[in-house]
Amino acid sequence: MKVGMFINTQFPEGDNVAARVPELVAQVRLAREVGFSSVLFPHHYLTAPLQMLQIAPLMAFLLPEARGMTIGGNILLLPLLNPVHVAEEAATLDVLSGGNFVLGAGLGYREGEFEAFGVSLKERAARFTESVALMRRLWSGERVTFAGKFYRVTDHGISLKPTRPGGPPVWVAGLVEAAVKRAARIGDAWLIANATTLGATEPLMAVYRAALAEAGRTASEFPIARECYVGANHATAMEECRAALEYKYNSYAAWGMESPTANMSFEEMAKDRFIIGDKVFVKEEIARWRERLGVNHFSMRVQWPGLPQEQVLGSIRRLGEIFA
Repeated sequence: MKVGMFINTQFPEGDNVAARVPELVAQVRLAREVGFSSVLFPHHYLTAPLQMLQIAPLMAFLLPEARGMTIGGNILLLPLLNPVHVAEEAATLDVLSGGNFVLGAGLGYREGEFEAFGVSLKERAARFTESVALMRRLWSGERVTFAGKFYRVTDHGISLKPTRPGGPPVWVAGLVEAAVKRAARIGDAWLIANATTLGATEPLMAVYRAALAEAGRTASEFPIARECYVGANHATAMEECRAALEYKYNSYAAWGMESPTANMSFEEMAKDRFIIGDKVFVKEEIARWRERLGVNHFSMRVQWPGLPQEQVLGSIRRLGEIFA
């Protein structure tokens, strides 16, 4: 089983983001030292007043610290972008990372982002599917002629072939049955998002495995993203990260994300959704999630806007000790 870090690249209004960049370097360096397998990066546009570093330049910047680790998106908002651009960037990152890049991608949900890019929310699923098909053709390294509903390429080849034949794996995120079935049909993995509960995820995993079988496909990676904080003391761990997590989930609500956590207390929201406690509790929870779902790659978000660096590094270190 693998553990990775879903790195926080979002910072509160007024924070000095330039001063936070060395902290991100230290987080990735420590994660690698204690045995983390991956670093995944979030992606959004137009997040003001929340400040956010953009995904592609930050991944390239942190590659020296993440050498040997899988890097990728959690999640890249693929329908907003031209797949030729994404395929070219993905190939470059695959080469720069030594073949350790994964394209973690999803549909997106924020109306303001789609409006700004001139893309209809109603078209996002169709654009996503067509984009993946075109990117896989381009990653073959052959000259491509492709005429889709949204994108067209006429007898051209990609600028740089990825390190891995056929291109990097595509991890498809999704919260509903249609998205999970899409992941089985066109993806290399279903990337389970942070905010789902264990109870809600179990039937979706059954849908995913059934859809894989129906499509005659298999998957070796079963990645799941979780909010995770490992404190020195179980009795105080929840309180130590409460404010930062509440800030993050309030941001989701302000962005218009449909949230089942509305009107819940923090403790209610955390139950069977977040993994927060001391090392003993977190180890037991990870085992429970693994047993119930069959997941084998945990991507843990260990920082949220406003959580101090000292606490973040402590949580990373303790999480590494669990998996040592």
